This record gives sequence, C-alpha cells and structure tokens, in this order.
Amino acid sequence: MAITATMLILMLCSRTGSESQPRSYPIETETLRFGAVPAVEYETNINYDPGTIGFLFQMARTFLHVVQPNRFPREMIIEIIKQNYEDFLHKYQEIMYYEIGFIICAALGIVFILIMPVLGLCFCMCRCCDNCGGELHQRQKKNTDCRRSCFATTLFIITVIITAGTLCVFAANQNLTNKIKGIKKLVNHNFQDLHALLDYAPTQLNYISQKYGIAKEKAYSDINNIGSILGGKVNARFEKDVIPALEGSFKMARAIEETKEALEKLSTSRQTLDKATTKLQENLSDVRSSLNNTLNDAACRASNAVAYCDGIRDSLDSLNINASFSQLQGVDSELANVNDVLKTDFEDSIQKGHSAFNEIPAMLENETKSFSSDAKIELHEIGEKISTLTQEGAIDDFIHTSTVYLNLAQQYFLQYFPYLEKYDFYRWLASVALCCAVILILTFNYLGLLCGLCGFDEHASPTTRGCVSNTGGNLLLAGVGISFIFSWLLMLVVLATFIAGGNVEKLACQSIKDNNLFKVLDTPYLLNSQWKHFLSGLLLSEHNLNITFQSVYSKCHKNKGLYSAFQLHHLLEDHVNLSEPGTYLTDKFANIHVNLSNIVILDEEAKEGLRNFTNTGIDQINFTAYIIELKKSVTMVNLHTFANDLEAKANALPAGALANALRGHTNSVREIYKQQVITLEQTANVLNESIGKLQNTAANLKIKVGRVIHAVESAQNLINNNSSDIVKQEIQKYSETLSSYITDYLEWGIDSMNNAVAVCKPIANAVDAADVILCGFIVDSLNGFWFGLGCCTVFLIPSIIIAVKLAKFYRRMDTEDVYDDVQNIPMKTTPSNDTLTRFPRASAPPKLPGW
Repeated sequence: MAITATMLILMLCSRTGSESQPRSYPIETETLRFGAVPAVEYETNINYDPGTIGFLFQMARTFLHVVQPNRFPREMIIEIIKQNYEDFLHKYQEIMYYEIGFIICAALGIVFILIMPVLGLCFCMCRCCDNCGGELHQRQKKNTDCRRSCFATTLFIITVIITAGTLCVFAANQNLTNKIKGIKKLVNHNFQDLHALLDYAPTQLNYISQKYGIAKEKAYSDINNIGSILGGKVNARFEKDVIPALEGSFKMARAIEETKEALEKLSTSRQTLDKATTKLQENLSDVRSSLNNTLNDAACRASNAVAYCDGIRDSLDSLNINASFSQLQGVDSELANVNDVLKTDFEDSIQKGHSAFNEIPAMLENETKSFSSDAKIELHEIGEKISTLTQEGAIDDFIHTSTVYLNLAQQYFLQYFPYLEKYDFYRWLASVALCCAVILILTFNYLGLLCGLCGFDEHASPTTRGCVSNTGGNLLLAGVGISFIFSWLLMLVVLATFIAGGNVEKLACQSIKDNNLFKVLDTPYLLNSQWKHFLSGLLLSEHNLNITFQSVYSKCHKNKGLYSAFQLHHLLEDHVNLSEPGTYLTDKFANIHVNLSNIVILDEEAKEGLRNFTNTGIDQINFTAYIIELKKSVTMVNLHTFANDLEAKANALPAGALANALRGHTNSVREIYKQQVITLEQTANVLNESIGKLQNTAANLKIKVGRVIHAVESAQNLINNNSSDIVKQEIQKYSETLSSYITDYLEWGIDSMNNAVAVCKPIANAVDAADVILCGFIVDSLNGFWFGLGCCTVFLIPSIIIAVKLAKFYRRMDTEDVYDDVQNIPMKTTPSNDTLTRFPRASAPPKLPGW
C-alpha cells in the first residue's frame, strides 16, 4: 500500500489541449513545456571482462557443453520448486538422461579415486617382488636408444601439458581470490545506487507536483480571458458570413451617399451650363455683329484688304455655340428620391450591427462567470490533491522501511564479507597446496628428465651407469610414487568442483543468459500456490496482473522507472477515476446556454431603405444624351484659334483704323474664351464625372442591392438558427482545451514516471551484479580450476606409465645381458664391451681390461 500511495500522484488523467491569442480569432495550440525531471547518476557499471583467462573459461564451458548438451530442464526445475517430490521421483529417467554426462564423468572420477590407491599399492607390492619393473635387470635390444628417446620425449610433452594445467589452476585460483576482493566494491556501489533510487524519488515526485503550476496557470489565463478566447472562436465561426454582409451594406450606404452627391453635381452643372451657354451665345452674337460692322467699312474694299475681309466675313458663322444643355433631362425627382432614402441612418444601423456582433465575447463572458469560478476551484483542488499525494506519509514510510532494510542488508554484507575473505584465503591455501603436490610431481619429472639426459652415457652398460643418470631414474620413480599418493585426492577435488561448478553453470548461469531462469520464476502459481504471478501478488496484492520477473528485469535494464516496470498504473484504476477532472470540466461547461438570436445584423428600416434605393429612378436617367452633348465642343470653332487667326489677318493689313479695329475684336474673342469657355469646359468635366459615377451605380442596381440584402439575411439566419449549436461546439472545444492542459501535464507526468522517476536501473544492476559475482567471478574461476586440475590429474596416468618405463633406462641395474664366446658372435668387429647386439643371457658383467 505504500507503493500505492506513492504512485497515486497520477490519478488525474484527462484529454486534449489548446491555447488562444488576443483578438476575436482562435490561436494554434501551444505545447506546454515542463522540463526534465532531475536525473540520478548511478555509480554501478557492470562490465565484466575476464581478460586472457577467459580462454580457459571458454574451454571449460565448451567441455561442459560436450558433457551436457541437453536443453534446460524447465519442467523438472518447476517440479522441484513446487516440492512435488512424488512426480519428481517418477521422472528419474529424465533426470538421469539430463545428467548422463555428469554421471558418466562422476563414475569415471569415482573409479579413478578408488582404483588409483589400489593400483599404487599393487604396483608397490609388485615391484617389491621384482616385478613390474622392480627387477634391476634390463634386456638389451636393438631399439633401446629409440625407445629411451621416445619415452623421454613423451614424458616431457606430458609434463609440459601438466605444467600448463597447473598454471591454469594457479591462474583460476588467483583470479577467484582477486574477484572476491572486488565483490565488496561492486556490492557497495549497488547499495549506493539503491539508496539513491529511494533518496531521490521524493525530490523527483515533488518536481512533478510543482510543475502542475504551469498547467494551472495556463488554464487560469484562458479562464480569465474566456471572453476573447471563446467569443473569438464563436465570432470566427460567424464572421465569414457576418463581416462580408456588413461590409456590403456599408459599401452600398456609401454608394447611396455618392449617388446623392453625383446627382447634386449633375443638377447644378446642368443648370450652370445652360445659363452659361445662353450668355455665351449672346456675347458671341455681339462679337459677330461688331465684326460684321467693321468689315462693312470702306477700308475693307481696298485692294490689299478685300481678301482678308472676305475671309473674316466667311468665318463669322462659326462664332456660335455647339452644345446645347437646355434640352437635357433634369434629375430633380431622382435627387429627391435619393434624399428620401437617405433619411434612413444607414451608418448607425450598420454600426449597431457591428457592435452587436462584437458584443458576443462579452455576452459569453457574462454567461460563463459562475462556471469559470467553478473551473478555477476544480483546478485548485486538483493541485491540492497532487500536493497531498506527494506529501503522503505512506511514501515516507515506504522509503524509510526500504532504507532500513537496505541498511540492514548492507550491514549484514559488511559484517560477513570479512569471513568470506577469510575462508577464501583458506581455500586459496588449500588450492595452492594441491598445486604444490602437482608441482612436486612436475619437479621430480623435470629433474628426472634433466638428470637422466645429462647423466646418461651411451658407452656405459646398465650396471655401470653413472650416479646422475641413476638419480634421474630414482626421481622419476619418486614422481610416480607421489602421483599415486595424491592423484586420488586431486581427482576427488576435481570431481567435487566439477559437479558443483558444472551444474551451476548449466542450470543457473546458462539459464540466466538464455532467460530460462526468468521463465521458470514466471511460471503461474509456482512460488506461491495462491498467486498466479508472484511479483504482482507480493508487491501489489493483485496476483492476476501480468508482472513477471523477465519484464521487470528487461524494463529496468532499459532505464525505465518503477512505475513502468511494475505496471503501477493499475493502482490508479483501482483507487480513482482517471478521467474525472476532464469529465467534470466538460460537464460543467456543457450546461452553459447562450442565446444570440437577439443580435441584429441590419435592421428592417435599413434593409427597406436599400430596397427603396433601387426605385429612385437613377437607372432611368438618359445618360446617353448627356454623354452626346458632353462629347461636343462648347463652340463651333475654337475661340482661341479664331482669335489667333483674326490677329494674324489684322497684322497683315496696312496700319490704320481697320487693323486696329480687328485687333480690338481679337481681344474681345480672347476675353470671351478665357472668361466663359474655359469655365464651361471645367463645368462640363464635373458633369462628365458625375454621369460616370451615376452610370456605374445605376448598372445592375437591383442585382447589387439584392445581393447585399441576401447576404445580410443569410448571416442573420445563420445567427438565429445555428448560433446555439455553434456556441455549444465552441464551449465543448474550450472545455476540452482547459482539460488538455491537465492532460498534457499528466501525460508528461506519466511519461516521466515511466522513464525518469525512480529509474530502476539499480535493480537490473543488482541482478547483473549477482550474475557476474556468481557466474563470472566464482563459477568461471571454479570451472577453470577443475578444468586445469582435471587435466593435470588425467595426464598423471600416462605420466606414471612413461616415467616407470623411462626410469629403467636411467637407473643402474644389478645385472645385465652378457655372452660366453665373443668369437662366435656373427659380428666379429663388434667391440667386446658392446652387448647390445649380442645374444644375451643374464649374468654379471664381464671384467674386461680397461673397465
């Protein structure tokens, strides 16, 4: 239950998330960042490398694989653990089949242990009776030298092999001692890591608890700005219809204003042009009459003036107006109609529509005040629950209890580890003693070979061999005796260590590497007949949860947290409703009902005014007549050009009254042009602009106004008919957004609990350390020990045989083979002291001169 209280911090799961920005528009979701949970640096580094001695360990494992190639006896181990001995005993054939390799090797070892002392005793008694090589007489044969060399070489090779085995024994023995010295450091590091796991867990939980403030503050910010956020989202749903409708209405209202202005300018310009053209006509008539009177003067009949006067007289008809604006249709009725339309205050109506639409955020904020307060209270309570859970006394109790057990275990280890070192020292001495027995045998063999080879004289007879050679033979026999004395003891040690180390290697170490041991431990109802899964029943009191040794080790090895390794999320489901916060917020906001049907985009008076605008008659104005008249020039002739021509002709006349009179008329024409024509042309341009604006406005006027009204009515229908559903949808999204902040926090918290909080790597390290200590430090060294010692012991048998054979060639004999008649020897040239090629009989050696 302490673990349950520890992990209840994750009780508050919910869903989704988003955030909003200013203005009446929704913003993209912002990912909340909570940072990384403070990590713990663990000291243990499991990296076992046996070094060069690993070759010896590998040879021992290879030998064990040859002896025991059978698969792991999972069912048999399960029966043993279940203590079902009756079924277990019925499977003795399977047991024997699995252990057949060990049984055969053990049988051979036992035979060796029993036979070697008996053989040694029999061999000793046999030699005492001058048998088994005990008779100090050596038959002389032709291949004696060859046999002696072969025996010596074979014995040397066997001795080298035994030496190599002895070195392996020494190395394995010393390796075990060295590794045991390193156990203390490794185990202490594991304890330190386990302490760090417990010590830092509250700090990590507090960090997760404190980071809830980020989610809460973000949620508070959204609640405080619920008008702009929620209202902005609602407005965003409507504005694609409402805003274009209001903008269209505004543009049409501006068009009505512009139409009024254009009509007023048209009416004024037409009247101005009408009056101005009348006055211009009068002035042109006066100029024309005056010019005509001047041309009737006698001076014009002079020969040098006739042509000029006639030309001027012919152009007088062009001094007349060309455009007539008096006959154009007036627009007073249309202007009156437009003025009637403008009695409706379109700008005020449109502004009211804008204001009503923009008041949606304020309306929603007012409607959600009580719910916002409830949401804040709920968020605050969530934070209080999280803070309470992280300060749960059960967590401290669990950590305290676990720390006490760890301290006790560490004290127990530190208390008894010196005994381990002490007894390991005794073991080391015993192993060295055994090695010394083998070394004694090797010493006798090496010294025997050395003395035999160095002291051997090929010219000496067996009875006359030197002291050094004889000593070599005696040393070899001494080695044989020591071999008989200690070989059974060596084999006894080999057998015991082989049975122990071999079975531990195959049943424990190999099963750990192959995960078979975990599969055995994960067998349902194995370790406890009432629990399907032992770990879940032990830790969580719920044995049906599929928490296995293999899954826990695998996840801890991958640096996962205790929450993930032990599947502690099941605790939350049993104690709390994980979706409660999100459901509460969603249900609360689901009860909000906001009515937006009182929002009016454009009132009926404004819409009726728009419809009346189409009936003002501006589309019936005869724009063509206006355009035709405006395209005409004001006068038939350009008065400026006419004045210039008139001046040129006056200048061409002889100086006198006629020329001066014509120059006076020129000035009058120019004055009329400047004073009246230019003004008329400017007024005509204003009239032309007004006609263009009116023509553009009048084109498809009913269609344009109809579109505006349709857009307004469509937007109004959308608000009237769909506003409730849209508001509910946006409120739902908003509540989900608030819930998402909690969900983001909880998802981060769960991910942190899975991967960062209370990372159970020390547990995997502890298992790995146990594997390394048992299999790497102890079993490998033990297997290397018996493998090397076994090699030495087995090769003692050929060593005994060859040493006995070879000793005969080095020791001094009491008798040798001699010949009665040297003259009868087929090889007469053979030296008399060479008895190797003669036909021998047993006798004392001959007394030849010079011996």
